[in-house]
Amino acid sequence: MQPERFDIELEDGAPTIVRHHARPGATRLYITHGNGFAVDGYRVFWEPLLEDFDIVLFDMRNHGQNPATGADGHHYQQMARDLSTVHEKVEARLGAAPKAVGVFHSMSSRAAMKNAFELGSPYDALVLYDPPSVPPRGHALYEPMRSFELKLVSWAVDRPDRFASPAELEAAYAEARASAKWLPQARADMAKAVLKEDGGAYRLSCQRELEASIYLAALTLDLWPDASDLGVPAKLIGADPEGRGGPPTGPANHALAQEGGYDYLGMEGVGHLLQIEKPDACREVLYSFLDTL
Repeated sequence: MQPERFDIELEDGAPTIVRHHARPGATRLYITHGNGFAVDGYRVFWEPLLEDFDIVLFDMRNHGQNPATGADGHHYQQMARDLSTVHEKVEARLGAAPKAVGVFHSMSSRAAMKNAFELGSPYDALVLYDPPSVPPRGHALYEPMRSFELKLVSWAVDRPDRFASPAELEAAYAEARASAKWLPQARADMAKAVLKEDGGAYRLSCQRELEASIYLAALTLDLWPDASDLGVPAKLIGADPEGRGGPPTGPANHALAQEGGYDYLGMEGVGHLLQIEKPDACREVLYSFLDTL
């Protein structure tokens, strides 16, 4: 069954396309994505959840199906506010859910942490998949995370941004070390989700310079909150806590969990895109956490 699609406007008028898979009376999950990606690329993770939950899917501004709105508002402060606006307007249209849970990855996880810490989360609980948690300067893991984000900045500004077809990007995902562990279906889904047709070719939905700006901004957020600072129950799920063959986000989130008292699971053998590497395991963690609410 096709989802209901509708548009909402964010605070500054930026349009956001919402897809609602209805399951009346069920817990409502708000699901979105990480920097440079799009929520439809996570289908191997969220599609099985449609059986049990009322699902709201949306892309962050300048990503996925949303129209491009440029650099104004393309920063963590506004994206944190966007998460409140999406919740407010969706609940107003659909009616209040018995429980509304934010299920976020990477950039959107960090935006959700900032939202909760500074504004008070509108969600009843948060599920945070591998946020790019940068510890304070002087922390043992600050320099590894700084180096990681700067490498991503350099990669993003020089990445190809025009493709003959989604299949060309899918092939690039298959060859790249960072996406080698993604499920093959996820590589195909993501390639379609992050591209828009443009004059017979395809371009990245999220402009590469905007993607780079978010990687750089991770270093200036000064956001290393205790779990209690978020004000709502939160589950933190990180990439491999030892960083075995993966990014330093895994060890950084392990440290954040230990120092900040998080309900935490570090998933061995996975990288940053854990939801499309091991979607079954990521859903199991989600179900277990929701059972505690």
